[in-house]
Amino acid sequence: MQYFISVIIPTFNRKETLKPVLESLNRQTFPDSKYEIVIVDSNSTDGTSEMIKELQLKPSLRYIRQENRGRSGARNRGIKEAEGHIILFTDADIIASPELLKEHEIIHCKHPGEAVVGLEVQVSSIEEYEHVRDHPENRKELHPKSRKKLSWLYFMTGNASVSRDKLIEVGMFDEDFQGYGWEDIELGYRLAKSGISINYRRNAVNYHLHPASLEEKYKIMRMAGVSAVKFYRKHKDWKIRYLLGMNPLSLKIHSFISPEGWVIKKCREQSESQSLFRGFCRDILLQYHYLNGVKEEFERIN
Repeated sequence: MQYFISVIIPTFNRKETLKPVLESLNRQTFPDSKYEIVIVDSNSTDGTSEMIKELQLKPSLRYIRQENRGRSGARNRGIKEAEGHIILFTDADIIASPELLKEHEIIHCKHPGEAVVGLEVQVSSIEEYEHVRDHPENRKELHPKSRKKLSWLYFMTGNASVSRDKLIEVGMFDEDFQGYGWEDIELGYRLAKSGISINYRRNAVNYHLHPASLEEKYKIMRMAGVSAVKFYRKHKDWKIRYLLGMNPLSLKIHSFISPEGWVIKKCREQSESQSLFRGFCRDILLQYHYLNGVKEEFERIN
């Protein structure tokens, strides 16, 4: 049987968040017979497989367990195993709105052969998720409401879909991206280069439940900086370097900032306070750690 949509979810020790994700996919307005859920588990040790066995889901569900090859490796296995015409990517901590699959289908039927990216709302707790779910006017949205098309920079696989054939045609995910970040954007770059347009569907909503401490966010940003250099070295496109914040100006400014200097010290103080500048200072620190990763990778390869 070929489904219209295969929902692919990579996971590794995310049992607690994966459960509400699967329950949300069980409440879709989309017909059960038209989609399947493919979970690719990178050898979890937290009881994920037992939790899945206890769930009673209406759509078809397949649970695949393999060695840990990172998110790219898990998604590639899911693509190969999928029986759907359209592949929809999400993650083990992203809760779907009831209309998610139906909204993706609408655009694929209207624009066959193209990609779709929906609205991914960031939330830090179940309480915040429930609030913005019930009060959509309070959602923080990345794109203007009128936007219809996106560049490859926004092909983020927390809420993105494209035909299985197209994914295989461009080579799927690059499994050399083993750290955090850019493996999905890099795939979006190749899809765009192959002529595929990326549609934005604001009504295709899901909620990314990922609370993280500032220290964890700094670590993630450093890893993203390392991956950004890998992205640039693979394609050698100057636009990638500039769009990913690796331009000479930003790197030069970064070189004058000491990790123990007054700028970083002051930003740390402000980021942990209730100051009006807290958000601004956190953004500076996140960018600082991102560029640390960029410089670290450039130095390693030179």
